[in-house]
Amino acid sequence: MYKYEGLLIHESHDDEGIIEIIECKGVRSLHFGSHPRQSSMLLTDPDKLELNYVRAMTSWLLFKPILDDDALVVGLGGGSLTKHLLEHFPDCRLKVVEYRKSVVKIARSYFGLPLDSRLKIIVDDGGDYIRQRAESNREHYSLLFLDAFDHEGMASSICNEAFFDACQALLKKDGILVINLWGGTSNPEFQQVSQWLARVFNWQVLFLPVRDRGNIIAFAFNNYAPLFSLKELRTNALVLEQKYQIEFPTFLKDLKRHNASTFNKVIKP
Repeated sequence: MYKYEGLLIHESHDDEGIIEIIECKGVRSLHFGSHPRQSSMLLTDPDKLELNYVRAMTSWLLFKPILDDDALVVGLGGGSLTKHLLEHFPDCRLKVVEYRKSVVKIARSYFGLPLDSRLKIIVDDGGDYIRQRAESNREHYSLLFLDAFDHEGMASSICNEAFFDACQALLKKDGILVINLWGGTSNPEFQQVSQWLARVFNWQVLFLPVRDRGNIIAFAFNNYAPLFSLKELRTNALVLEQKYQIEFPTFLKDLKRHNASTFNKVIKP
């Protein structure tokens, strides 16, 4: 059976709706009952980050060159970002919070999510999980990734100001929040989240529109002391491009272009 311009190889249902896996031109993708892809994997190169927005989320590396401690990921999907972190940062420890147990099974069965002692997966509501640990895990994580969408948009439990206050509390002093936003700058939800991020993170926030997509990746820096000048960032971007085969120079150029009023808050003069 063909669907979304590809071959349907799996369909199942849980309390949250449909889960579909489609293969098209050598790419396997996860769908939640609608055309947008939640995750994708190149079958001939499973560790490559196939989706533009997931590659854009790696731009944190421009500002923090290593991950050798704890990171928290909210929203597993097919596990592309989680696999990338495990592969490239052997000293990292990951907690992933995924609302749907069936999605965890799919990530393992169809997208190669490994069993790894550094990885702990928690089936829970990401918003509740973070708010409940804002005090007990204060200043615990170097990185916090949010990619929690269903077929309608951002999950309601993370779309409120108290949630972002809790995120800020969980981050170390030099921690970075990386969040995938969807729908473009004209989307009221995006505008509201942007205001919350700016307030909570004292305007140390950068937005990276993903070219030819509706996604915008936000990077919020927690009491961040700038480490690099623009010249050093450009050098870093070239080195990172060679190492990871990801278009970091393009991301840096777009970050500078789209954040004229705040870019200087996260680089050295």
